[in-house]
Amino acid sequence: MIIVSEIGDKTFLIAAIMAMKHARLVVFAAAFSSLALMSILSAFLGHVVPNLIPKAYTDLLAAMLFLCFGLRMIWEGYHMDGQESNDEMMEVEEELKEVEDRDRTKHLESMEVGGMEPAQQDQSKPQQVKEGLMNLMQLVFSPIFVQTFVLTFLGEWGDRSQISTIALAAANNVYWVTAGVVIGHAMCTALAVVGGRMLAAKISVRTVTLAGAVLFLIFGMYYAYHAYNGQMQ
Repeated sequence: MIIVSEIGDKTFLIAAIMAMKHARLVVFAAAFSSLALMSILSAFLGHVVPNLIPKAYTDLLAAMLFLCFGLRMIWEGYHMDGQESNDEMMEVEEELKEVEDRDRTKHLESMEVGGMEPAQQDQSKPQQVKEGLMNLMQLVFSPIFVQTFVLTFLGEWGDRSQISTIALAAANNVYWVTAGVVIGHAMCTALAVVGGRMLAAKISVRTVTLAGAVLFLIFGMYYAYHAYNGQMQ
């Protein structure tokens, strides 16, 4: 599930582009640790859900979720024209450039007396949270590690793979789900760091999306079957 969800996705491209400019090992460590942390948090949240509602209902919710994702991915894949990967890469490159320009401006302003106050006043609330998180982590880690970690974490938040991880952990053994998700993220991140930009340019996003749609529909039917058996019992 992680492989068909993450290859060519925003977090995949972040790791790929950052690895072209900076040390690959640092980028891999930052991106993977961010995704692993998100996976553990998501699996834990999914593990808590069955304690609040019966397992038959969690299976039913998981089935509905995967079926909806599968149908949506079929619709997305059908309407793709082959330029989605390039458009996504350009969007990520623009975002990274904005972050780098902002960090450069912030560094220059920090060298001037009172330079930081006007910049902070013009920032939105989410931007201030991101800046604060980066500043806190930069006390311990390198700026490149922090930048990659924060951008990956925020890019993964609310993503399809995170929500699917919660659903899987709610309906299955949380430890196996966590292990599978972490290994999947490790493989995708390694691919992104080693040759992500070349891979993203050559793979067919439409093919990956349609393959993911089939997988999600299979998951949906599987959990619908288990939910039906649970209710019958």
